[in-house]
Amino acid sequence: MTDDEVLIQTRHWLEKAVIGLNLCPFAKAVYVKNQVRLVVSKARHADDLLEELDRELELLVATPAEEVDTTLLIHPTLFDDFLDFNDFLEIAEGVVDEHGLEGVVQLASFHPQFQFDGTEPDDISNYTNRAPFAILHLLREDSVERAVAAFPDADAIFEQNIATLEKLGHQGWQDLGLKP
Repeated sequence: MTDDEVLIQTRHWLEKAVIGLNLCPFAKAVYVKNQVRLVVSKARHADDLLEELDRELELLVATPAEEVDTTLLIHPTLFDDFLDFNDFLEIAEGVVDEHGLEGVVQLASFHPQFQFDGTEPDDISNYTNRAPFAILHLLREDSVERAVAAFPDADAIFEQNIATLEKLGHQGWQDLGLKP
């Protein structure tokens, strides 16, 4: 799969699911202003991906938010297994801490087999964090705080997302051209 194909699928997911279903009410504003950096990783090993994460963290904090507000570090092949990816996230969080960026940058994660603890693999609630590929989402903490402050009931987003997906169902997800 080429980088362009990965980016096309990722943009489709962003536009149809994340923005289209309003799973993240903050995403549209930065996306339409072209402030979302999409990076396709070619890392062959987790260590290589950690080095890329280092570079992306440095770039994010060195770049004004008006230019790059958030970064999606996409890896199309390294983490086929969600549990391996989930384990990797702990190490990735450590990298954020090593950079002294705790409270400055937070990580969110997406994966094709994302599964919340205590749910069945096919539970539609898992689709709130399902993406076509393994993704590390680097978010500026101050941008998140501003967005949450402007949103009337930010704590209700997760419940609203589940209600949206339950109404949509698996077939509706597939009808959007998204992988089950």
